Amino acid sequence: MSYITKALSRKQDREDGLGNNDNAVLFNAQDFQKLRRECLDRRTLFCDPTFPATWTSLGYNQLGRYSSKTMGLEWKRPTELCSNPQFILDGATRTDIRQGELGDCWLLAAIASLTMDKEILARVVPPEQSFTESYAGIFHFQLWQYGEWVDVVIDDRLPTRNGELLFVHSAEGNEFWSALLEKAYAMVNSSYEALSGGTTTEGFEDFTGGIAESYELSDAPPTLFNIIRKALSLGSLLGCSIDITSSAETEAVTRQKLVKGHAYSVTGAEVVHMYGSPVQLVRIRNPWGQVEWTGAWSDNSKEWDRVLPEEKSKLDYSAEDGEFWMAYSEFLQQYSKLEICNLTPDTLSSDSVGRWSFHQFEGTWRVGCTAGGCRNNPATFCSNPQFVIKLEDVDDDPHDGVDGCSFLVGLMQKDGRKERQFGRDLNTIGFAIYKVTRNHTIKGLTNVHLGPNVLLREKSVAMSNTFINTREVCSRFKLPPGEYVIIPSTFEPHCKGSFILRVFTEKQATARYIPRPSKISINWQSAKAWGDSEISAIELQKILDKVAICQGTFSVSIRGFGLDVTQKDGSGTLGLLEFHTLWMKMQKYLEIFKHRDTDHSGTLSSHEMREALAEAGFQLNTPVLQVIVSRYADQQSAIDFDCFVGCLIRLEMLFHMFETFDKKNTGKIELDIMQVHIYSYVIMMIINILSGTLSFSST
Repeated sequence: MSYITKALSRKQDREDGLGNNDNAVLFNAQDFQKLRRECLDRRTLFCDPTFPATWTSLGYNQLGRYSSKTMGLEWKRPTELCSNPQFILDGATRTDIRQGELGDCWLLAAIASLTMDKEILARVVPPEQSFTESYAGIFHFQLWQYGEWVDVVIDDRLPTRNGELLFVHSAEGNEFWSALLEKAYAMVNSSYEALSGGTTTEGFEDFTGGIAESYELSDAPPTLFNIIRKALSLGSLLGCSIDITSSAETEAVTRQKLVKGHAYSVTGAEVVHMYGSPVQLVRIRNPWGQVEWTGAWSDNSKEWDRVLPEEKSKLDYSAEDGEFWMAYSEFLQQYSKLEICNLTPDTLSSDSVGRWSFHQFEGTWRVGCTAGGCRNNPATFCSNPQFVIKLEDVDDDPHDGVDGCSFLVGLMQKDGRKERQFGRDLNTIGFAIYKVTRNHTIKGLTNVHLGPNVLLREKSVAMSNTFINTREVCSRFKLPPGEYVIIPSTFEPHCKGSFILRVFTEKQATARYIPRPSKISINWQSAKAWGDSEISAIELQKILDKVAICQGTFSVSIRGFGLDVTQKDGSGTLGLLEFHTLWMKMQKYLEIFKHRDTDHSGTLSSHEMREALAEAGFQLNTPVLQVIVSRYADQQSAIDFDCFVGCLIRLEMLFHMFETFDKKNTGKIELDIMQVHIYSYVIMMIINILSGTLSFSST
């Protein structure tokens, strides 16, 4: 299936509701109900062929086939590990999650926060599953993956050593929902090892479909405590961590028992009174289920003796469960970063709660087509995808007293964890936002792809906080009403990748993708730049470049036309009618190019080139095609539109010349010595470009 066909299919699926949280896509096309019914009918336990109980599902390096960390490992079902396994025992709680021998504390912190909202938890972890009723060794979970919800089916074979779960486990030992959820998450990311290292926001988003924000606590806004309380009241998921300065500090424990480079969950925020004075407190959980803060307001510390009894009785402050309280002021000093995932998502910037308006787009950066890099690359920046958002209504009762339209922009690149096993790193990504003015419109239409005259001459009105090699870059903005173009890009040009762009606005707004124009058009009056109705090759080259590149006319990869494309005959000039003929030919060439560019890469492969040449009327054998590819293709064996046009123009001229000499239509030509001298240049071109198709004899 071609790229275009897939894109249209996905678009239709979304219009039909497929991928929504109440109509999830079947991951790996596996239907849980159907597979479980088949296993029950056959009285067998499910064994998942797509994520087998072998080393391939464990990892590729630290958990690879011959790794010491996998020595003695066995895959076992919960029914083989204990006599009375339970899927969920007395409700799913934060204490059900204990980290094992996998560096995925970021994920476990997100899972711990997930248990705070039973409705969200029930969507991710369907509760009507057990090891007794209708048990067939098969379970399923629902996760958000790059713009859509997927239903993930797994078998219940889990990695163990010496009869103990190797990775996440519950404190009780016979509760398995968290271990099975971890396996489902490993499955969608290709392996368990792919889960090592990450940010809590990634887990937050994949469990909610929400959008996450990050705050540096060294520069916290003055209202952050109220933001935390509000977020918790809305069911938002929160995480925090302490930065490290070197890998040696990873999971180092401080004197007061805080773990560096470790993901914690923020589970509460309250105000208590100590001798009548208010004190702001935050509750934090270590997913290890142990190792707790020992400073002020820790479990059973003396500060609790000074709290009003009625307030003290409402707070659980003494259990040895990895959860502890801390003064908010101390929290700002001890921790480095706070991450909040907006679930519905709801606003966190004002006292009134309102639902965000949501827009989502899929896109790609393709080498030679849409991978333009950031604005530091003026030659290619304008080729990046563009999306327009129209903001009309200002926020209600802005908390900062400034009128404007609040919105969040999240740019997420796809499949980074899956690519790790191939040694591929995440792209460094970010985005810029430009305001659309009347000067950018054409006859009142704003669906215009902004070109260099805007993007390279005018400053952006906003941009992502940084370009960084993380899965997602997200920033909050407030701008005056108007239309704005968002340009997502990698930092360096020519970096391929797929992305999701999400825009959340506090008030209703409209947003859309701006396609690059696909129809060739030109003002023929402006084309009459020559007084004698003729134009030189150099003048024609400048016109083609200006129209095609600056205005994005061709919507394919164009570097600029060479003089060889613009030459018609030996006169060195082109008349208006000849120019019109050439322009019409280029429209035809463009349609052929786009039709045969089945993967929508902006270039043609050798296979696509053969089909494109055939559609243009040139039947060439393999040796000739190889010569053409070696002449026109780049180092990746790809042919862009410039070279495609140049090749067709040469072929058309040479075939026409050959037909002139081949008067008997024999497929061979005969030239006398005078003709050889006169047409030696043509002959050399024929030999170089069409070698193998002609034979010559001299008389």
